[in-house]
Parts: sequence; C-alpha cells; structure tokens
Amino acid sequence: MTVRERTEEMEYKNLSPYAAKSRESTRERPLENVCPFRTDFQRDRDRILHSKSFRRLKRKTQVYITSGDHYRTRMTHSLEVSQISRTIARGLRLNEDLIEAIALGHDVGHTPFGHSGEAVMNELTGHFKHNEQSLRVVEYLERGGNGLNLTSEVRDGILKHSGKLRAKTLEGRVVHIADRIAYLCHDYDDSLRAGLLKEGDLPDAVYRALGRTTSEMITAMVSDVILSSDGKDDIYQSDHMRDVMDIYRKFMFENIYHSDKLKKEREQACYVLRELYMHYMSNPQDMPEDFRQREKRWGREQIVTDYVSGLTDSYAISLFKRIFLPPVDI
Repeated sequence: MTVRERTEEMEYKNLSPYAAKSRESTRERPLENVCPFRTDFQRDRDRILHSKSFRRLKRKTQVYITSGDHYRTRMTHSLEVSQISRTIARGLRLNEDLIEAIALGHDVGHTPFGHSGEAVMNELTGHFKHNEQSLRVVEYLERGGNGLNLTSEVRDGILKHSGKLRAKTLEGRVVHIADRIAYLCHDYDDSLRAGLLKEGDLPDAVYRALGRTTSEMITAMVSDVILSSDGKDDIYQSDHMRDVMDIYRKFMFENIYHSDKLKKEREQACYVLRELYMHYMSNPQDMPEDFRQREKRWGREQIVTDYVSGLTDSYAISLFKRIFLPPVDI
C-alpha cells in the first residue's frame, strides 16, 4: 500500500460521512502519472500554490490601493481564508486538503485594484465576475493555455465561493462562509490601521455578538459555523449570526468599500484599467505573444480581458506609464 493509498483509507475512517473523499474525485483529463504520496486534492493544492496566477496575488489589492507593508493583499487574504476554512473543516471532520485547494485558488482570477478593477472590467465587457475568471484561469490560462487540470470538486468550489451559487461539497460551502468572515474582519482591521475607522465605529450589535477585536470576531463566527453544522449534512450559521454578519457587511460597504474616502483611489484605478483595455483592443500586437496566439481561439475581447484582468496593480501602473506617459527625466 502506498502512502497515498493509506491516506485515502484514513479519510474513510477519520472524516465525516459527509466529507468529500479524494479517491472519489474526478478530472476532465486523466493524470499522466499517479503520485505514490499525494492524494488528488493534495496535488490540486500544490498545482495552485505553484502557479503564476497565485504568485501574482501578492501584488494585487485587497482594499487599499495605496498600501503599506502591513495591509492585506489578495495573497494574504487567500492564506487567511485557507486558515479559517481549515479550522472549520477540522471541527467538522471535513477534508482539509480539498478546503485548502479551493481557498488558495478562489481569487486567482481577481483583477488588479480589488473590486474597483472588477467593476470596471464588468463595465467594459458587459459581464465579468472574478469567481468565473478564477475558474477560467485554472481551467484554461495556466500552463501556457493548458490549464491546471484540477478535480471537479476544486473547480466547483472556486466557481461557487461567492454569490448565491452553492458548492456541491461541504468543503466548498465552508470556503464560501470563510471568505466572508476573512474579508469582514481583516478589512475592518486594515481600516483601523489606515485611520478610516476607529475602534467603536461598528454597530453595537456587531460588538455585542462578536467582541471588539478581530481575533474575537473570527472566533465567534467560526465557532457558530462549527456548532451549527456539527453532525449535519450541510453548512449552517445560526439565524442571529447571519443577521449580525449582514449588519457588519452593510456597514463595511457603506463606510469603506463604497465610501467617498476611497473615491479618488477607485477613480484612478478604473481610469488606468479602462485605458489599458482600450489600448490593447486597438493594439493587440502590444500584448505578449502567448496571449496574441489565443485570439483565433477565443476572440480579441476575451484575450484582452484575460490579459488586463490578470495584471498586478504595480505592473498595470507600469504599463500605463510606458504606453501613455512621455519618458521625461527631469
């Protein structure tokens, strides 16, 4: 019996009957070789972790475009979602390898400049959602256009981590909730650091239910998911906790995500992406060769969307300067 086979057997012995089992996973294309050590979900995690799109997340905005050393990026957000998800998974005896793969890959299709970038890409194309682009990245764009060939369970979790879609696995549903827990608490923490909020600004209902520190808040929400879902065939939150999180989310959208305090940053980011998109639509020869080669397969609008949405914040600004600003050195 190989190490992988032993691990697969342990999943049936130790995990919840409702947990996904790696031996039962499926892929669109068979793997060229079977790893004697890693399960299919572990291989998926490794493929995502070593991908170019995951590395780019370290230079993509979470909320604050003009950020310092200690503000979250898309990469640190993804790592925090992974940690929160795994805590819940361990409490419910779900498959941590599947959880980790989904969590690490859920935002690889996110645009530069956070949700401002997503909004402008949606405006330009008529339809753009970062969860759908994340799936496109792992299915088609990675590895020179061949994709990562991930299991259906991981792909499903990546696609359905946001919005009203429900993942087919409990692990995917955990990541959906953990993503919200992470961005609410950590964006609040970054807002305190940026001086845009101060301790005490959140609605009293949030402090009463969750505590006053981000650590207490995460603990309260994670505990609620575990206690509400333990021994059940779905992932639940108590009605009270769901109501409190809705209050929390509404406050953050009104006072941070859509607030006038970050309006100038959002406008600047949208302008950069809009100009880059229009430039490459008119001048596709300025894109890298591997993107140009895909035009016949997917069309110009799609390859420009893939290229611009995949840029990091810093590289988007660098390209904008190179294309539109004169090389003046005063």
